[in-house]
Amino acid sequence: MGNGDNFGFIGDVSHDHRGEVVLRVSDIILSPYPATWNPTVIQGYTRVQNLLEQGINPYGATKYDRTHHIGDLRSQCEAIGEGGALPTEVRIAGRLVLKREQGRISFGHIEDESGRVQIFMQSDEVGEEAYGLFRKQIITGDFLGLQGRMFHTRTGELTLRIEDYTLLASAIRPLPGKTSEEGTHMGLDDPELQQRQRYMHLASNASVRARFRARSQVVREMRQFLWGHEFMEVETPILQEMHGGAAARPFVTTSHALGMDLTLRIATELDLKRLIAGGYERVFEIGRIFRNEGIDKKHNPEFTSMELYWAYTDYEQMMWITETMVAHIVREVCGKHQIDYQGTLLNFAPPWRRVTMEAAIEQMGGVSVMGASVDSLRAIAEERGIELEDNMQRGWIIATLFEELAESQLVQPTFVTRYPTVTTPLAKRCPEDPEYVERFEAFVAGGMEIANAFSELNNPIDQRLRFEEQVVRAGQGDEEAHPFDENFVQALEIGMPPTGGLGIGIDRLAMVVTNSASIRDIILFPTMKPKLNMGLTKDKFEGGAKKDTF
Repeated sequence: MGNGDNFGFIGDVSHDHRGEVVLRVSDIILSPYPATWNPTVIQGYTRVQNLLEQGINPYGATKYDRTHHIGDLRSQCEAIGEGGALPTEVRIAGRLVLKREQGRISFGHIEDESGRVQIFMQSDEVGEEAYGLFRKQIITGDFLGLQGRMFHTRTGELTLRIEDYTLLASAIRPLPGKTSEEGTHMGLDDPELQQRQRYMHLASNASVRARFRARSQVVREMRQFLWGHEFMEVETPILQEMHGGAAARPFVTTSHALGMDLTLRIATELDLKRLIAGGYERVFEIGRIFRNEGIDKKHNPEFTSMELYWAYTDYEQMMWITETMVAHIVREVCGKHQIDYQGTLLNFAPPWRRVTMEAAIEQMGGVSVMGASVDSLRAIAEERGIELEDNMQRGWIIATLFEELAESQLVQPTFVTRYPTVTTPLAKRCPEDPEYVERFEAFVAGGMEIANAFSELNNPIDQRLRFEEQVVRAGQGDEEAHPFDENFVQALEIGMPPTGGLGIGIDRLAMVVTNSASIRDIILFPTMKPKLNMGLTKDKFEGGAKKDTF
C-alpha cells in the first residue's frame, strides 16, 4: 500500500519526535458534540488517528493515475470474453461499496461514476502487512486506488485481482442504508434527508446519479438543438433594478455599492426582447429564475428556465419549435417518444393536440363560457364551489375556471391557446378579437405546465396602456402585477419586429423525462428550511451528542 509523505490534519495536531503529524482525536471530539455525531462517527475519527499513527495519511494522495474507468474496463473485458487474454496491467480508482472476508482472502466491489467491478485480494499477493491493514482499517465508503490484473471467477464474475492498493480518502461516516448481496446500497429512505443530504443520496444510490445525469442531458440536448437552429446563447442580468416578464413576487436584496434595492429576476423576457429590438434575430438563455412564492411538487423558489425569442415569427411557429424540440429531447434521453410518467404513457411525437382555453373548459368542465357575461361566469363558479375575488375581470374568471375545471385533465401533450388579454400584458392581441392574445401554454401529465409562449407585443402604445393597467392592479393590492418598465417601452419605441417568444421550465421537463414525482427530486439542492440539528453551534447542543440524522 502506498503511504503518503505529507500528512493532513483536522483540528489541533501535535508532532512526534520524528516530525510526523499525529491527529489527536481528543482535541476534535469536544463536548458538546455536534448534533450529527454518533458513536459510529467517533469511531471513524479514531480510525483516522490510528492510520496517522501508523504513518499513513488517509487524505495525503493528490491524484491517482488510472488506466481505465470501470465502465470502459468492463466493456473491454466483455468484448474479449472469458476465453481471451484479459488486461494484466490495470489501475482503477473508486469507492469501496462492499467488503467481505473469507479466511485469508477478501472480496468486495469498487465503484466509480461509470460502473462497478468485483475485487479480490489475498495476503500472498499484497503482503501480510498491507493485507492486515486492508482487513482492519479499510471500510466501505473509503476511496481506493487499485492495481492488478483482470480474471473471471469460476462463476464467470469479472474480477480485479489486487496486487497493490492506495488509500485515497477515508470515510468517517458510513454510507446510509443496508447493502444487498450484490453490493447495492439501499440508500436514504426519508425523502427530506434525500434532499437535505443530497451528497449521501448520490453516494449511496447509482440510480439517483443516473437521474441527475439525465437532467444534464436534457439541458445539453436543448442547447445543441437551439445552436443547430442558429440561435445565439446570451446571458442577461440576475440582479435587476426592476423585475418583470412574469406575474410573480420577487426576492429583494440591497446593493451597498449602489445604495439601492435590487430584485432577483423572475424571468429573462424583457432583456431578451431588448436584444431583438437591438438587431439580433434569434436569441436564447438558459438560467436560474427566482420567485418568492409557494413551494410544492411543481414549484421551487429557484428554478431553471430556457427562454428564446425569434424575430419575424409568431406563436404558431413557437408551437412548432416547442413540440419539435421537446420530442427531440425525449427521444435522445429516453430512446423513444413514448415514455411512462407515474403510471401514465405519454406520447411526445408531434403534432401535439391544440385547444383554446374556452373550448377546454367546455370539453373538460362541461360548461360553455364563450360569450358569457361576468354574472353568468360568476354563477358557474359558484355552482361548482370555485371562489372568485371581488371585482375580478371577465378574463381572469375564465382563466380561473380553466385552472379549476380543465387543467388537471390535460394528460397528453397539449397546447392551450387564446388566453384572455388581461392575464398576459406582454403578448400581442388576436387580430380577430382583441379581448384575447396569441398565447399558448403546453401541458402534460395532468395539468403540469412545461412551456409558455406568445406572439410578442411590439406595439409601444398598447404596451404602455397595459403597463398602466398593471399599475392600477398593483394599487389594488395585486403583489404579482407587472411594474411599469419605461425602459422597456423605449426599446419598443425604436422598433421591434414581429417576434415569437417561448419559455420552457427545464426542471418540470426533466421531471417528466426522468419519471420524477416532485420537482425536488430533480433539483440537486432544493430550497429548504434549515434544520437545527444540522448545525455545529455549541450553545444549541448542550448536553452532549444528539441522535444522528440518519
